[in-house]
Amino acid sequence: MPRKKIVEVVLDVETTGLDYTKERIIEFAAVKLVNGVIKDRYETLINPQQHIRKSSIAVHGITQDMVADAPTEEEVMPQIFEFIGEYPIVAHNAIFDYSFLNEASKRLYNKELTNTRIDSQFLFKEIYPDLESHGLENLMLKFNVEFDTRHRAMADTLGLAMAYPKLKKLYDKKYDWQLKQIDNIDYLFERYLRIQQAVQTMQSELQDLKSIFKLYFEEGGEPITAVTGETLLYQSKQSFGYDFIQIKDILDEIGCLPKAVKLNNGFVDRLVCGKSLDEETREKIKQARLDFSETRNIQILKPDRNR
Repeated sequence: MPRKKIVEVVLDVETTGLDYTKERIIEFAAVKLVNGVIKDRYETLINPQQHIRKSSIAVHGITQDMVADAPTEEEVMPQIFEFIGEYPIVAHNAIFDYSFLNEASKRLYNKELTNTRIDSQFLFKEIYPDLESHGLENLMLKFNVEFDTRHRAMADTLGLAMAYPKLKKLYDKKYDWQLKQIDNIDYLFERYLRIQQAVQTMQSELQDLKSIFKLYFEEGGEPITAVTGETLLYQSKQSFGYDFIQIKDILDEIGCLPKAVKLNNGFVDRLVCGKSLDEETREKIKQARLDFSETRNIQILKPDRNR
Protein backbone atom coordinates (compact mmCIF):
# COMPACT_ATOMS: atom_id res chain seq x y z
CA MET A 1 0.00 0.00 0.00
CA PRO A 2 1.45 3.42 -0.98
CA ARG A 3 2.50 5.63 1.91
CA LYS A 4 0.12 8.50 2.64
CA LYS A 5 1.57 11.85 1.58
CA ILE A 6 1.78 14.22 4.55
CA VAL A 7 2.73 17.82 3.80
CA GLU A 8 3.53 20.32 6.55
CA VAL A 9 4.95 23.86 6.36
CA VAL A 10 7.64 24.68 8.91
CA LEU A 11 8.12 28.43 9.22
CA ASP A 12 9.55 31.31 11.19
CA VAL A 13 9.04 35.08 11.11
CA GLU A 14 11.12 37.98 12.38
CA THR A 15 9.24 41.16 13.24
CA THR A 16 9.53 44.86 14.07
CA GLY A 17 8.24 44.15 17.59
CA LEU A 18 6.06 41.83 19.65
CA ASP A 19 2.55 43.28 19.37
CA TYR A 20 1.05 41.52 16.35
CA THR A 21 -1.78 44.07 16.14
CA LYS A 22 0.66 46.94 15.53
CA GLU A 23 4.00 45.50 14.47
CA ARG A 24 4.89 43.95 11.10
CA ILE A 25 6.79 40.96 9.69
CA ILE A 26 10.21 41.89 8.29
CA GLU A 27 11.49 38.41 7.40
CA PHE A 28 9.64 35.23 6.50
CA ALA A 29 11.08 31.77 5.86
CA ALA A 30 9.37 28.43 5.33
CA VAL A 31 10.09 24.93 4.11
CA LYS A 32 7.69 22.23 2.98
CA LEU A 33 8.11 18.89 4.64
CA VAL A 34 6.75 15.94 2.69
CA ASN A 35 6.65 12.90 4.99
CA GLY A 36 9.35 14.55 7.10
CA VAL A 37 11.69 15.40 4.22
CA ILE A 38 12.43 18.97 3.07
CA LYS A 39 11.16 19.35 -0.50
CA ASP A 40 10.79 23.10 -1.05
CA ARG A 41 11.75 26.37 0.60
CA TYR A 42 10.88 30.05 0.45
CA GLU A 43 12.34 33.10 2.20
CA THR A 44 12.13 36.85 1.86
CA LEU A 45 12.81 40.07 3.66
CA ILE A 46 9.83 42.42 3.88
CA ASN A 47 9.80 46.20 4.05
CA PRO A 48 7.46 46.90 6.99
CA GLN A 49 7.15 50.58 6.09
CA GLN A 50 7.53 51.38 9.76
CA HIS A 51 10.17 51.57 12.47
CA ILE A 52 11.99 48.42 13.66
CA ARG A 53 12.37 48.47 17.42
CA LYS A 54 15.90 48.41 18.85
CA SER A 55 14.93 45.54 21.15
CA SER A 56 13.99 43.47 18.09
CA ILE A 57 17.14 44.40 16.15
CA ALA A 58 19.14 43.20 19.16
CA VAL A 59 17.55 39.75 18.71
CA HIS A 60 17.54 39.20 14.94
CA GLY A 61 20.00 41.84 13.70
CA ILE A 62 17.78 43.02 10.84
CA THR A 63 18.11 46.78 10.41
CA GLN A 64 16.07 49.39 8.56
CA ASP A 65 18.69 49.54 5.78
CA MET A 66 18.47 45.79 5.20
CA VAL A 67 14.75 45.93 4.39
CA ALA A 68 14.71 49.28 2.60
CA ASP A 69 14.66 47.69 -0.88
CA ALA A 70 12.65 44.60 0.11
CA PRO A 71 9.08 44.06 -1.17
CA THR A 72 6.25 45.42 0.95
CA GLU A 73 3.65 43.33 2.75
CA GLU A 74 1.12 43.96 -0.02
CA GLU A 75 3.61 42.83 -2.67
CA VAL A 76 4.93 39.68 -1.03
CA MET A 77 2.09 38.23 1.04
CA PRO A 78 0.36 36.62 -1.97
CA GLN A 79 3.46 34.47 -2.56
CA ILE A 80 3.77 33.68 1.14
CA PHE A 81 0.18 32.53 1.49
CA GLU A 82 0.44 30.59 -1.77
CA PHE A 83 3.47 28.74 -0.38
CA ILE A 84 1.69 28.01 2.90
CA GLY A 85 -1.54 26.99 1.17
CA GLU A 86 -3.89 25.08 3.44
CA TYR A 87 -1.17 22.90 4.92
CA PRO A 88 -0.60 22.62 8.67
CA ILE A 89 1.77 25.29 10.01
CA VAL A 90 4.62 24.15 12.26
CA ALA A 91 6.50 26.72 14.35
CA HIS A 92 8.25 26.97 17.71
CA ASN A 93 5.94 28.94 20.00
CA ALA A 94 3.57 28.87 17.03
CA ILE A 95 1.09 31.39 18.40
CA PHE A 96 3.64 34.15 17.77
CA ASP A 97 4.25 33.41 14.08
CA TYR A 98 0.64 32.42 13.46
CA SER A 99 -0.71 35.62 15.03
CA PHE A 100 1.43 37.84 12.80
CA LEU A 101 0.47 35.93 9.65
CA ASN A 102 -3.19 35.86 10.64
CA GLU A 103 -3.18 39.60 11.27
CA ALA A 104 -1.61 40.23 7.85
CA SER A 105 -4.29 38.07 6.23
CA LYS A 106 -7.06 40.00 7.99
CA ARG A 107 -5.44 43.32 7.08
CA LEU A 108 -4.99 42.50 3.38
CA TYR A 109 -7.82 40.09 2.61
CA ASN A 110 -10.25 40.55 5.49
CA LYS A 111 -10.10 36.85 6.38
CA GLU A 112 -8.47 34.75 9.08
CA LEU A 113 -6.16 31.80 8.54
CA THR A 114 -7.75 28.39 8.88
CA ASN A 115 -4.55 26.31 8.81
CA THR A 116 -3.96 23.82 11.59
CA ARG A 117 -1.36 25.20 14.00
CA ILE A 118 1.30 22.83 15.37
CA ASP A 119 3.47 24.20 18.17
CA SER A 120 6.77 22.31 18.34
CA GLN A 121 7.50 23.94 21.71
CA PHE A 122 4.33 22.34 23.14
CA LEU A 123 5.35 18.95 21.70
CA PHE A 124 8.85 19.39 23.16
CA LYS A 125 7.43 20.11 26.62
CA GLU A 126 5.18 17.06 26.39
CA ILE A 127 8.05 14.73 25.50
CA TYR A 128 10.71 16.21 27.79
CA PRO A 129 8.85 17.91 30.67
CA ASP A 130 11.91 17.67 32.92
CA LEU A 131 14.10 20.00 30.83
CA GLU A 132 14.81 23.42 32.27
CA SER A 133 14.28 25.21 28.94
CA HIS A 134 12.17 24.28 25.92
CA GLY A 135 13.48 26.91 23.51
CA LEU A 136 14.35 26.15 19.90
CA GLU A 137 18.06 26.01 20.66
CA ASN A 138 17.55 23.28 23.25
CA LEU A 139 15.32 21.36 20.84
CA MET A 140 18.06 21.47 18.20
CA LEU A 141 20.66 20.36 20.73
CA LYS A 142 18.46 17.50 21.90
CA PHE A 143 18.22 16.11 18.37
CA ASN A 144 21.82 16.93 17.38
CA VAL A 145 20.94 19.66 14.87
CA GLU A 146 23.84 22.09 14.47
CA PHE A 147 23.55 25.61 13.04
CA ASP A 148 25.94 28.54 13.40
CA THR A 149 23.30 31.18 12.64
CA ARG A 150 20.40 31.80 15.02
CA HIS A 151 17.44 34.19 15.14
CA ARG A 152 17.30 34.59 11.39
CA ALA A 153 14.17 33.18 9.82
CA MET A 154 15.61 30.55 7.45
CA ALA A 155 18.27 29.33 9.87
CA ASP A 156 15.68 28.78 12.60
CA THR A 157 13.27 27.24 10.10
CA LEU A 158 15.81 24.72 8.82
CA GLY A 159 16.90 23.88 12.36
CA LEU A 160 13.30 23.19 13.35
CA ALA A 161 12.57 21.31 10.12
CA MET A 162 15.43 18.91 10.87
CA ALA A 163 14.44 18.33 14.51
CA TYR A 164 10.65 18.30 14.09
CA PRO A 165 10.21 14.89 12.34
CA LYS A 166 12.06 13.14 15.19
CA LEU A 167 10.11 15.10 17.79
CA LYS A 168 6.82 14.39 16.04
CA LYS A 169 7.54 10.66 15.92
CA LEU A 170 8.03 10.57 19.69
CA TYR A 171 5.00 12.77 20.32
CA ASP A 172 2.76 10.66 18.06
CA LYS A 173 3.72 7.55 20.00
CA LYS A 174 2.97 9.26 23.31
CA TYR A 175 -0.27 10.71 21.95
CA ASP A 176 -1.39 7.30 20.69
CA TRP A 177 -0.70 5.82 24.13
CA GLN A 178 -2.59 8.69 25.80
CA LEU A 179 -5.63 8.21 23.56
CA LYS A 180 -5.82 4.58 24.61
CA GLN A 181 -6.01 5.69 28.26
CA ILE A 182 -9.08 7.94 27.87
CA ASP A 183 -11.48 5.09 28.64
CA ASN A 184 -9.70 4.78 31.99
CA ILE A 185 -9.94 8.50 32.84
CA ASP A 186 -11.99 8.06 36.05
CA TYR A 187 -9.52 5.53 37.41
CA LEU A 188 -6.54 7.64 36.30
CA PHE A 189 -7.89 10.71 38.09
CA GLU A 190 -8.23 8.72 41.31
CA ARG A 191 -4.72 7.39 40.76
CA TYR A 192 -3.43 10.93 40.16
CA LEU A 193 -4.91 12.08 43.47
CA ARG A 194 -3.27 9.14 45.28
CA ILE A 195 0.11 9.96 43.74
CA GLN A 196 -0.36 13.63 44.59
CA GLN A 197 -1.11 12.71 48.20
CA ALA A 198 1.90 10.37 48.28
CA VAL A 199 4.18 13.14 46.96
CA GLN A 200 2.87 15.57 49.58
CA THR A 201 3.42 12.95 52.28
CA MET A 202 6.96 12.27 51.06
CA GLN A 203 7.71 16.01 51.01
CA SER A 204 6.53 16.23 54.61
CA GLU A 205 8.71 13.23 55.50
CA LEU A 206 11.75 14.86 53.86
CA GLN A 207 11.13 18.06 55.79
CA ASP A 208 10.84 16.03 59.00
CA LEU A 209 14.23 14.41 58.31
CA LYS A 210 15.78 17.80 57.56
CA SER A 211 14.58 18.99 60.94
CA ILE A 212 16.46 16.11 62.60
CA PHE A 213 19.60 16.92 60.56
CA LYS A 214 19.36 20.54 61.69
CA LEU A 215 19.01 19.47 65.32
CA TYR A 216 22.02 17.15 64.91
CA PHE A 217 24.26 20.03 63.81
CA GLU A 218 22.91 22.43 66.44
CA GLU A 219 23.90 19.82 69.04
CA GLY A 220 27.49 19.97 67.73
CA GLY A 221 27.42 17.28 65.06
CA GLU A 222 30.08 17.12 62.30
CA PRO A 223 29.47 16.90 58.52
CA ILE A 224 28.51 13.43 57.28
CA THR A 225 29.57 11.91 53.95
CA ALA A 226 27.44 9.17 52.42
CA VAL A 227 28.95 6.10 50.75
CA THR A 228 27.82 7.56 47.39
CA GLY A 229 29.80 10.76 48.00
CA GLU A 230 27.10 13.26 49.04
CA THR A 231 28.02 15.38 52.07
CA LEU A 232 25.55 16.65 54.65
CA LEU A 233 26.47 20.15 55.83
CA TYR A 234 24.93 22.84 58.00
CA GLN A 235 24.97 26.45 56.93
CA SER A 236 23.58 29.55 58.57
CA LYS A 237 22.75 32.58 56.45
CA GLN A 238 21.35 35.92 57.54
CA SER A 239 19.15 37.98 55.25
CA PHE A 240 17.53 41.39 55.38
CA GLY A 241 14.46 43.12 54.00
CA TYR A 242 14.94 46.38 52.09
CA ASP A 243 12.88 49.45 51.33
CA PHE A 244 12.76 49.24 47.55
CA ILE A 245 11.87 52.92 47.09
CA GLN A 246 15.01 53.97 48.97
CA ILE A 247 17.43 51.77 47.03
CA LYS A 248 15.82 51.73 43.57
CA ASP A 249 17.91 54.64 42.19
CA ILE A 250 21.11 53.23 43.69
CA LEU A 251 20.54 49.81 42.12
CA ASP A 252 19.77 51.47 38.79
CA GLU A 253 22.87 53.64 39.00
CA ILE A 254 25.20 50.67 39.52
CA GLY A 255 23.45 48.59 36.85
CA CYS A 256 22.00 45.99 39.21
CA LEU A 257 18.30 46.83 39.10
CA PRO A 258 17.25 44.14 36.56
CA LYS A 259 19.10 41.45 38.52
CA ALA A 260 17.84 42.60 41.92
CA VAL A 261 14.17 42.88 40.94
CA LYS A 262 12.13 40.08 39.41
CA LEU A 263 9.22 41.44 37.43
CA ASN A 264 5.78 40.03 38.19
CA ASN A 265 4.71 39.45 34.58
CA GLY A 266 1.28 38.17 35.56
CA PHE A 267 0.55 41.34 37.50
CA VAL A 268 1.73 43.53 34.59
CA ASP A 269 -0.46 41.56 32.16
CA ARG A 270 -3.50 42.08 34.37
CA LEU A 271 -2.62 45.76 34.68
CA VAL A 272 -2.38 46.23 30.90
CA CYS A 273 -5.62 44.34 30.27
CA GLY A 274 -7.50 46.15 33.03
CA LYS A 275 -9.20 49.52 33.03
CA SER A 276 -7.12 51.39 35.61
CA LEU A 277 -4.51 52.72 33.14
CA ASP A 278 -4.89 55.43 30.54
CA GLU A 279 -4.19 54.42 26.94
CA GLU A 280 -0.84 56.22 26.74
CA THR A 281 0.53 54.45 29.83
CA ARG A 282 -0.82 51.11 28.60
CA GLU A 283 0.98 51.55 25.26
CA LYS A 284 4.26 52.47 26.97
CA ILE A 285 4.14 49.25 28.98
CA LYS A 286 3.29 47.22 25.86
CA GLN A 287 6.42 48.52 24.14
CA ALA A 288 8.51 46.85 26.84
CA ARG A 289 7.29 43.34 26.02
CA LEU A 290 10.11 40.88 25.35
CA ASP A 291 8.30 37.71 24.32
CA PHE A 292 4.91 36.27 23.56
CA SER A 293 3.74 32.78 24.46
CA GLU A 294 0.68 30.72 25.33
CA THR A 295 0.16 28.27 28.19
CA ARG A 296 -2.57 25.69 28.72
CA ASN A 297 -3.12 24.04 32.08
CA ILE A 298 -5.58 21.77 33.81
CA GLN A 299 -7.05 22.74 37.17
CA ILE A 300 -8.19 20.61 40.07
CA LEU A 301 -10.77 22.25 42.32
CA LYS A 302 -10.89 21.13 45.93
CA PRO A 303 -14.33 20.16 47.27
CA ASP A 304 -16.06 22.60 49.62
CA ARG A 305 -15.75 20.80 52.97
CA ASN A 306 -18.10 23.32 54.66
CA ARG A 307 -21.19 22.19 52.75
